[in-house]
Amino acid sequence: MTSLVPDAFCWAISDKHTNGQTTIVQVSTVFGEDPDYRTLAVVGSDQHHMIHDFELIALVEPPEPYSLRHAAA
Repeated sequence: MTSLVPDAFCWAISDKHTNGQTTIVQVSTVFGEDPDYRTLAVVGSDQHHMIHDFELIALVEPPEPYSLRHAAA
């Protein structure tokens, strides 16, 4: 993955931060819009990490559109 888009979600792995477990991270611009200031935020956490701390595997693909059914009241 050569270019990261702000706010994109990616599958990632880190021996240092996730003990080698796959997780989802979000490309963050909380420290600035410039690519040099982008970090990765672990989803469900307020922690931001340097991009090089993770091995990015793939972009998270949104689910296929599906119809929602309402439960009977």
